Amino acid sequence: MDLDDVSTVTVFGSADPREDDPAYEVAREVGRVLAELGYRIANGGYGGTMEAAARGARDAGGKTVGVTCRLWRSAPNAYIDRDVETVDLPERLSRLIELGTGGYVVLPGATGTLMELATVWELTGKGMLQARPIVCMGEFWRPVVGMMARQRPASAERVRVVAGPAELRAHFAALR
Repeated sequence: MDLDDVSTVTVFGSADPREDDPAYEVAREVGRVLAELGYRIANGGYGGTMEAAARGARDAGGKTVGVTCRLWRSAPNAYIDRDVETVDLPERLSRLIELGTGGYVVLPGATGTLMELATVWELTGKGMLQARPIVCMGEFWRPVVGMMARQRPASAERVRVVAGPAELRAHFAALR
């Protein structure tokens, strides 16, 4: 699979949610929406919302890329079409950011997901990364975006918070 032939949206999220968790279903719908709009998705390649987003994309006939890390010695989830193995976390994050030619979707997560959002946001703000859509899913991220808007109002213009997959679809469809 040529990684330059299709616009890719990188989806950041948590490894924690399982199939019976509502967060898993939201992530699955995110993957489906993006694939239906013609995007390939890239993510960390493991379980939780990473698996769910890849599963949703595959269910809709889309393609997936998992960026895994040798440190964990875990296989990518079953819904990954192509595994890009990295040596360490900085290389993994760099590769995920590089792959996001069509933008970034940030699902609820913990400190790793916060780091991913902060890195994309900062690189974009400093002009070190071409401006691309950065979309945070759900109310989970609203306090973070609000806090940054109070500190540096222009920074909040780079990030959009959407309520759910339907609003995500409308946002990315408008970009096509």
